[in-house]
Amino acid sequence: DDASFRKFRRQLLHSSLAKILESLKPGMTTPEVVRFPDGHFRRVIYGLGPYIADYPEQALLACTVQGWCAKCTAPANNLDSGQHVRRSQAHTELLVEEFELGMLWDEYGLVGDVVPFTHYFPRADINELLSPDLLHQLIKGAFKDHLVTWVNDYVKAEYPALEAQKILDDIDRCIALAPSFAGLRRFPEGRKFKQWTGDDSKALMKVYLPAIEGHVPNEMMQAIRAFLEFCYIAQRDIHDTHSLAALDDALQRFHHHREIFRASGVRVEGFNLPRQHSLIHYVKLIRAYGAPNGLCSSITESKHIKAVKEPWRRSNHFDALSQMLLTNQRLDKLAAARVDFANCGMLKGTCLSSALDQILRTVSNEDDDGADVAGPTVEAHVDLAKTSLRKVYPDDIATEIEQPDFSHLIQLFIYDQEHPDSNSDISLTALPTFYGKITIYPSAVATFHAPSDILGTGGMHSERIRAVTSWRKGPGRYDTVFVNTDPAAEGMRGLDVARVRLFFSFSYEGIQYPCALVHWFSRKDDSPDDTTGMWIVEPDTSNDDGETLASIIHLDTILRAAHLLPVFGSDYVSRTLSFTDTLDSFYSFYVNKYADHHAFEIAF
Repeated sequence: DDASFRKFRRQLLHSSLAKILESLKPGMTTPEVVRFPDGHFRRVIYGLGPYIADYPEQALLACTVQGWCAKCTAPANNLDSGQHVRRSQAHTELLVEEFELGMLWDEYGLVGDVVPFTHYFPRADINELLSPDLLHQLIKGAFKDHLVTWVNDYVKAEYPALEAQKILDDIDRCIALAPSFAGLRRFPEGRKFKQWTGDDSKALMKVYLPAIEGHVPNEMMQAIRAFLEFCYIAQRDIHDTHSLAALDDALQRFHHHREIFRASGVRVEGFNLPRQHSLIHYVKLIRAYGAPNGLCSSITESKHIKAVKEPWRRSNHFDALSQMLLTNQRLDKLAAARVDFANCGMLKGTCLSSALDQILRTVSNEDDDGADVAGPTVEAHVDLAKTSLRKVYPDDIATEIEQPDFSHLIQLFIYDQEHPDSNSDISLTALPTFYGKITIYPSAVATFHAPSDILGTGGMHSERIRAVTSWRKGPGRYDTVFVNTDPAAEGMRGLDVARVRLFFSFSYEGIQYPCALVHWFSRKDDSPDDTTGMWIVEPDTSNDDGETLASIIHLDTILRAAHLLPVFGSDYVSRTLSFTDTLDSFYSFYVNKYADHHAFEIAF
């Protein structure tokens, strides 16, 4: 812990980076003629780009003291005290010339006796190059390490120990009751596991807000809502003046509502937290470098698994570095050999192996809930599964699906398809007759453009929507969907939510109709819930007998899957409930706009 050795380590890092990047320096001073995509040739001068790093590494790179901001001169003991001067290399060099090391450390948060590696490169300023880090600043930092911890601390401070534990257990049960959804990691035991990953924190963000309702003040929920909205807006693939204004608005609301944590005694010491303070710089950083999605440290950490963690596990843990380097070298050679073999046509296989691969891919795809779609952007569409279950007459399956008027609903559907502008109140004699069989399918696949999620090259994503009596040898699974009901309206005002009870198709007068039998939900209010920002829906029932309102819709009207979370209220949930029972056990539900980024962009 010697001061001189700490200085040596800091300077060693910067000197090493400068040496590694030294070969690029000529391109930063001497123009190079480059052909652009438009066919024209232009002189180009290169420069260092954004540096992706977590806060401790940012402080090390910017030569700032831990606890101080690496982007501005906000003091460590009052990070959010107002506007502060932006740090720059010129400003830092001027301070180093004027003040002693002790003054620099205490008053400006600078390590004045270390030269940053950017000093050796033209037009390079480390304070400008440090990029936003969604994973460590927002997802694992401000959300999991701060807000979730503060909620737990509030419950423990507000209630007696036994009651507090009951409340925290109930929150865990609420989290565990989230229905299945494509790409959603489930928490069978709530938050009770030791090793949190970035994916775990992302998954918790999607289901956390309804789970704490009734156990914490509304203002705490509003603070978390504002923070979640900030995160989801920041992760958009494309930004404009409107999205940046919305980002700033969410930040202002977060700063306003988070004061409840100070007032309740959870954060008496205030909010001098570098990761939360970094949020104020996001608008400027997005203007400088574009969407943070392409700069998140999760990109480099995913490579860390293949390059470090897996080779470490394969070693005998003695003199592991040399073994890991050898493993990576061999894996690189194998990858290069595979590319060469593929180019030579040596990996095409036989007709039998090709057929088996196709069958295995089909089975695997129908067991997956979602997948990225490679290729260009295309119009959104929903298709029935490739494999059907059986063919039956409508009357033969009506009892099985608990829909006695199923045949009548098919007649209404056909009439609506032939007379789209007609009145729904028509006599039975005017309805077309249908005597054929229907083909039943276990699922349908929705393909849509969702550029803000990490997907294929064209931003396309597919997800499987299921309606089966038994899922993975367990209870049935009947997913919910967004249905386009008013193309002229925006957000949820143009969408309705329905639960699919059956996917099927039939042919009538030479036309093939892919359909879904759905049970409808209706919006509880004309606007989203004030506390959570999510719409609340309830199962739609007929006025006569209280039966759930059902109808048959064309597959083309389905946009994609929807995720519903119960409105738990303040009562404790039953210990006997399972996530497979959730959609049948509650009376009202939140339309979860935090299920993924595409849902956030449409369910407003």
